[in-house]
Parts: sequence; C-alpha cells; structure tokens
Amino acid sequence: MRHGRALRTRRIRRSRHRAGAAVVAMGAVAALLGPLVPAWAAAPAAAAAPAYLDAGKPTARRVADLLGRMTLEEKIGQMTQAERAAVADDPGKVKTQLLGSLLSGGGSTPAQNTPAAWVEMVNGFQEQALQTRLKIPLIYGIDAVHGHGNVHGATVFPHNVGLGATRDAKLSERIGRATAEEVRATGIPWNFAPCLCVSRDERWGRSYESFSEDPALVSRMATVIDGLQGDGGREGFDDDEVLATAKHFAGDGGTRFDTATAEANKSKPWWEQKYTIDQGVTVTGKGDFARRHLAPYLPALADHRVGSVMPSFSSVDWTEDGVGNPVKMHAHRDLLTGTLKGKLGFDGFVISDWEGIHQIPDPDAPAETGLTPYKVRTGVNAGTDMFMEPNTSQQFQDLLLAEVKAGRVPQKRIDDAVGRILAKKFELGLFEDPYASPDDLDQVGSREHRALARSAAAKSQVLLKNSGRALPLGTKDSVYVAGRSADDIGNQAGGWTISWQGASGDIVPGTTILEGIREVAPRADVTYSADASAPVGDADVGVVVVGETPYAEGYGDVDGPECGWCGTSQHEEKSLNLQAADQAVVDKVCAEAETCVVLVVSGRPQIVADPAGRIDALVASWLPGSEGAGVADVLFGKKPFTGRLPVTWPAGADQVPINVGDADYRPEYPYGWGLRTGSHGVAADPATAALDRAQAAVLAGRAPSNWAELIADAEHARVAGDEVKARGLLARVR
Repeated sequence: MRHGRALRTRRIRRSRHRAGAAVVAMGAVAALLGPLVPAWAAAPAAAAAPAYLDAGKPTARRVADLLGRMTLEEKIGQMTQAERAAVADDPGKVKTQLLGSLLSGGGSTPAQNTPAAWVEMVNGFQEQALQTRLKIPLIYGIDAVHGHGNVHGATVFPHNVGLGATRDAKLSERIGRATAEEVRATGIPWNFAPCLCVSRDERWGRSYESFSEDPALVSRMATVIDGLQGDGGREGFDDDEVLATAKHFAGDGGTRFDTATAEANKSKPWWEQKYTIDQGVTVTGKGDFARRHLAPYLPALADHRVGSVMPSFSSVDWTEDGVGNPVKMHAHRDLLTGTLKGKLGFDGFVISDWEGIHQIPDPDAPAETGLTPYKVRTGVNAGTDMFMEPNTSQQFQDLLLAEVKAGRVPQKRIDDAVGRILAKKFELGLFEDPYASPDDLDQVGSREHRALARSAAAKSQVLLKNSGRALPLGTKDSVYVAGRSADDIGNQAGGWTISWQGASGDIVPGTTILEGIREVAPRADVTYSADASAPVGDADVGVVVVGETPYAEGYGDVDGPECGWCGTSQHEEKSLNLQAADQAVVDKVCAEAETCVVLVVSGRPQIVADPAGRIDALVASWLPGSEGAGVADVLFGKKPFTGRLPVTWPAGADQVPINVGDADYRPEYPYGWGLRTGSHGVAADPATAALDRAQAAVLAGRAPSNWAELIADAEHARVAGDEVKARGLLARVR
C-alpha cells in the first residue's frame, strides 16, 4: 500500500494495463440488455472496434492503428498545446482546432479556484475533444513544482533547494507521490516537473528550483519522478499517477550572468529591463556539459523512465568551435534528437517550453519575436514533439501544415512526434477513462500530505551557526519574534504558488512560522513585532525571520527586471545581500536580545551582516512551503537539525559564482555544511559522524586553511557514493 492510501479502502484503483476487462464486460451487458441497448453500444457485435480503442492490445499496435487513420491536420492538432485562458471563452476551439493538449500556466485557474472547479473545468474541455472524429482525448498539463501550488487548498511543499538540503531520496519520492495524488485528483494527468537543473550561479531567478549545484545530488533527488509516475513509466499509469517532465534540457542552470544587461537595466523602466541570467547562454565544453548538466538526465531516463522532457529556453555555446555562436536549445537537433532521443534512448515525447520556439533566431527576420515558418520547421525538425503555444496555437498549426506540404518538414517526423504523444495518452488510460472523477478531492491538502510537508520542512532546515548552543530553544522560554517573514505564508511558499510569481501575504491555507512557534511551544511567552518596533524587553531569546519576497524565473534574476505588476513587497531589487530593512531588524533585535536567532527564508543564500558577532544562531530555512510548523519543530528541539547545504553559501556577493570543485574555494559556509542538534536516539552513519567531527574542528579553530574545500569535496564524494574517499578527505580537516 503506497503512502497516504492505508485508510482509503473505499477506492478502486484502475490499473491501466488491465482495462481490457472493461471491454469484455460491456459486451456481456449488451448481450443481456438486447434491444434496450442503444445502437452505438451494440455496434461492436456487428463490426470489430478499431484496434486503437482496444485496451487489451499492445500500445505500439494501438498507436500504429490510430496513426493510420489520422489526417495530417489531426496529427498537427495532437502536436499543439494551447493555454486554458485562450479557449475558456470558446471551448469549442478544442474541437475545431483538434487540439491535443491544454495547460494552465502559473495563476491560470478556473473562476472559482477550488479542487472541484478544476475537475469540472478539465472535464468540460475533455468533452470537446471527445466530439472530434477520432475521439482522441486531451492531455492537460500544469506546473506543480512544489506540490499542486496553482490550486487553493493544496499542500505546498518546500521548493527543491530545500529538499536538496535533506539529502533524502525517499522523501523526494514520497513528495512526488503526494503531489501526483493531488494533481490527478483535480483531473490533471501531466505535471511539468521536476526541474533537474544544476544551478551554478545563485543570481539566477530559478535557483530555488534546483536541488543543488552538485549534479550528483540532483541525480539522487530525481526519485521524485518515481513518486509522480509510480510504475507508469514501465507498466502503465494508475489513476493517481501523473506523467512527469524532466526539465529544462539542458544547461539551464549554467548560463552566464550578463553584466552589460545588468548595467543597462539601471536606467530603464521595469517593462524595458531584461533578464540578466535566465534564458541566457551556457558557455561550456562538451565534456563539462555532459558531466555537469546532462548527468541528472541519465538516471531520469534509464532508472526512473520519465515520460516527457522539456527543452530549456537557454542556448549552449561550445568552446570547442569558438565562443560566439550559441544555439538555442529548442533548435538544437544534435542534443534533442541525436543525444536525448538517440544516445540516451528517450522514448517519451518532448514538450516545448512556453512559446519556446519563438526565441529561435530567424536569419531572414531577425527582429521578429513571434512565429515564422523558419522557427516552426526548425523546432519540429530539431526534435520537439508537442508545442506549447499558449495564445498562438492556430498560427502554429497553419504554419506547420504549410511546411509539411512544402516538404520542409518530413511526414516521418510528424508521425514520430504524434506516435510518441499518443503512446503516453494510451499508457495514462485516457482513452478508457478520459473524464476525471470527483471521488478523490479529499486528497487535496489532506492531513497525511500536510504532515509529510511539515516533516520535509523540518528536514530542510540547515543550521549554519549555533554559538553557545543557542538552539534548540526551551519550550517555556520568553521569545521575541520579529521580521517580515515570520508571519507571512506567501513569503515562505515562494514563487509558483497560486500565481506564477507568487505573492506575499495570506495566500494559501497552512501555518506560518510564527503560528508554528505558538503551536509547538504553547507554554512559551511569545511576543511578535514584524518591524521590531516593540521593545525586546527581558525576552530570553530573539528570533528574527527575514529573507526574500516571492519571485519566479527572470524576475528573480539579480539586477534583472522588477515585477511591476506584482505586489509592492516584490518590487524590491533582487540581491544576494539581505534587504536593508531586514538587516535593520536583525541589528536591532540582536543588539538587545540576550540570545539572537536569525532565520533566512529565501530561495538562495543571503549575506547577513554581523560585524559585532551578535548573531548566536543562523538558519537557512529556504522556502519551507505551507507548513511553517516544521520550522518550529527544529527550533524547539521536537526534531533535530539534520540539513546540509545543497549549495555553497558565499562570504560575499562578489564571490558568486562559487561552487564545489572550484580552484579558489573560500566561502562563508561550504557545500555540505550543516550543524546537527540532538540525535533523538538515532546514531549517525560513519560519514555523517566524520563530517560532525570535521565541523567541530573548524569551529574550534583547529582546521587547516583549505577546510572548506575538503568538506565540500568530501560531501560531493559521499553523495556520489564514494564514502571511503569522503571519510579520507574529512580526516584531513581535523
């Protein structure tokens, strides 16, 4: 029995590879009812149903049969994905355009953002698809990147950077499982996750979507795919599993920061500013690219059998042929077809990112930012199978139809793309069960899932500093809590929550960190002052919760564009240094409190100034999600601190980019650093114990000057499976 299902005995799970029994049963019912059965239901007795409608036949046979019946227009329809909002006012477009897929972008929801409304909406669109000649069902997709964050009431898990801090591959799988249950419960069978990016520069606005700067750790956490897909990658999907998407193939986390763009942005209004690192260029040799950015895709494909892959917006510029000729990933036939589908043997389908082919440069129309015939044929011939064309689906279809008829896109390429898409629709059981059931809506935000999210939040906390054993706190202490993120669930959830960019404030159900403190330590005397304007008084300890406000993608780039349409708190300039107002709260509380604890709620490291050494404990809380009580659990010792840094914590913003393996590696805290508190009776494994001893030597001033390099290299070795090497490196620290 899978996680979260022990008490759900009322539910009958429909195993897709056994669905053929339903066809037999229907035939028996028709024989019994005789003339009472409508003519269409009795038809199979007179003529055999098409092979593609026979769930008992192999998927390959069903695909071949359906392909042979389809017109070119129908095939192109299957390759087209439109945005929900583009057809919401006229759902009939699904039928007239023969659309194969719809999606909800961040913040694109039904009018009433409830789980039941999602089911009704998806089924309404599906009804249109089933009115087409061949009745090919839609496949609906969504970005559920840290739980089903678009849906109000869903469980919001920590973002990937926090999960990377847990080092817990089984936890990653369980979170994938819970996410799949909530996504499928709302009628959606396809998730645009996980991000297998290897973030190498914290100035990137998507760095929190990365599990780590270390490809070995990203590879380890790819078990989330097994949670999302279950056995679907091998045996067909059950109705509480979803198709996963490994993204963004490849090198999205390795793009170079554009200093010229950053400087130009300073004199422009926000709507003219450009991204400084997101969607940029990864300049690299082919060997480094394979070892660093392709590496996580190897287990994703071979071990976890991920069903779809999304190319990156970014470009790659090989150093072997000279820098200066980058190729957009959406146009990179060698990587998409030659490497992904060829050498790596990927047999799922490739879905473009949002208007991804629009960014392919057209040599005949370099100023054109929309679609052109060149962009369409280049994207298709490069190897993308389905195209996310949110508001230009009809134009895409017209252009592709003309390119095929002109012979510039081979019919064989179209059949390959459509065959891959249809195979996943068959495996998902969409032909047998196209409509979503409301029976499992209680899975959304369930008690079991929230308990899992709380546990994940606790495991993700990284204790960077703990002078005088300031943590854990006493449950009867007098606690002064300050900071704008202490009682702000929107800040702790981050981007991709309810809307694309997220928002500060009370946007989702759950518990804030302050509420968690009061829940976990009900006998503590808790005073709260967001801006620290209230006197600290004789409080035993001050807890300051500061950090970043929500952002996503390029609007989170350091020195990038301001999100002008977002809430006021999100207008602040993105930086690796703590915001001035936050720093002022830290300074005030830590100057007055006997013991001062600072929690940094952020998607990336933040430089917290402490020249007087008044901060006793410093915690990287990341973006813990909707269950802030998990943070309080470790603050008060209900659970131990066990998290380790998934990325390097720089000593200053001028050190970035800085990563494990760099030649001159002297950060504030190295990759893998993380102090532990009470073991709760669980003995540390040898590698963890060795790291504890090494960190103790650093804190005691006994470590060699290259201690940070040794600890980071040891952690990389340990995560990669070489514990002997890891212990040898750590032995040199003490």
